[in-house]
Order: sequence, then C-alpha cells, then structure tokens
Amino acid sequence: MSDVSASLPDDASSTDRLERQVVLDATPSRVWRAITEVSQFNRWFGVHLTTPFTPGGESSGQIAIPNYEHLTLHLWIEQMEPERFFSFRWHPNAIDPNVDYASEPTTLVTFTIEPVDGGTRLTIVESGFDALPVARRVPAFTGNGQGWSAQLENIRKFLAS
Repeated sequence: MSDVSASLPDDASSTDRLERQVVLDATPSRVWRAITEVSQFNRWFGVHLTTPFTPGGESSGQIAIPNYEHLTLHLWIEQMEPERFFSFRWHPNAIDPNVDYASEPTTLVTFTIEPVDGGTRLTIVESGFDALPVARRVPAFTGNGQGWSAQLENIRKFLAS
C-alpha cells in the first residue's frame, strides 16, 4: 500500500514543522529494522553511514544520491524505542560544501511506527526549522518537505523488494 500523505502545520504560514506519513505493507518489526539498522537505512535513504545507530551516538557517511556524493551526512541519534519510535538530529538541507553548518541549530527527525490494518503506519516529523538562520529556513523546510516525500516512496519500494 502506498498512501503517502503530507500534512501542513496548523498555522499554514509556519515553517517550523513538517510531517509525512505512509502505510507500508510490512510488519512493525520489519519497518523498525529498515529505519534503525544502518545497512538497511543506507540502502533506501541513499547514504553510506558507517556507525550503528545508538542513543547518544553519532553516525556519519557520504551521501550516495547522484549530484550529492561530495557531501557527508551527520546524524546524532536521540531515542530508540524498539518497534515504536526512533529519532535523530541533523543539519537540514546542508548541501553547500562551502558552508560550515556546525554552528547552526539542528532539526529533530522522528519516526513513529504504528500497526494498522494492512500493515504499518510510518510517520516522519521534522521540527525545529524556525531556529535556523532566516536565509536558510524556507529553503531547508521546502527541500526537506520534498525530500521526505521521496524518502517515504524509497522505503516503500525497499520494503516491497
């Protein structure tokens, strides 16, 4: 099942939070492994992370998406509640190799897994965009909104294979 949906924040002018949802034809356990086992995450997300996800840890690696291979992705793992909830922080839309994003605030990305009739609902929420520098706020919000829609399709295809 491929019911990808996007939600606008309550205040449509807000750029602080975006949410994407999909119902996947897979068990919660299978979805959990796809989002939290680094080797599986790498395959659908398009990255080459090298360190397993552990709360309080960092995982980084080269992006594997065409035209972005020169970039390194850094994730700081926040929480892992097996088969229910996973979260990390990162620098959103950090795609300019000439910019040092280290001093910028990060956004929080959460994955919530819920069993539903016919599979598992995966909800991804990214929040904290309003803390970004003004010049980066809307491009990061827009770029990541499009990116999460594409990533939900990627994980759907990955789980179906």
